[in-house]
Amino acid sequence: MGWSKYILSGALLLLVSCSISYKFEGGSVNYDLTKTIHIADFPDRTSFYSPMASMFNLALRRRFVEQTRLREVSSNADIELEGEITDFNVQGMAVKEDAYSSQTRLTITVHVQYINNKEAGKDVDQSFSAFQEFPSTSSINDVQDDLVTKIIAELVDVIYNATIANW
Repeated sequence: MGWSKYILSGALLLLVSCSISYKFEGGSVNYDLTKTIHIADFPDRTSFYSPMASMFNLALRRRFVEQTRLREVSSNADIELEGEITDFNVQGMAVKEDAYSSQTRLTITVHVQYINNKEAGKDVDQSFSAFQEFPSTSSINDVQDDLVTKIIAELVDVIYNATIANW
């Protein structure tokens, strides 16, 4: 009985001190074939929040350039990424017993066209959406800076995973 306490403590210590970490930088890019990328500016077709397009374009470029070995070029790229911000939607969600919503959801949608000129079957033409919720007692103008930043980060992750990471 005495040894089992030590064995259990040792096993617990071993489990707590060990961790496994996976990092999928570079995704499934075949760098022998693919060396360049062109990322077009994604225009904001919604015109609800003026800094959104520049925030999105900067985050998208940063992610693809910093986490791959691809060199960004202005034309004749091995990979082409373009699209547009198509929707900025504010919608009441959870309705209380007094018929007013207690939560509001901000959803942003981006349409993406990803063309891999070097590897057939890797193209993506798809819309991606992400959202954040906030209390209905807050004005969208008061929370949109923080919410848009979070949504953009999520959208860039989803786009990266659907294209380069090939998930």
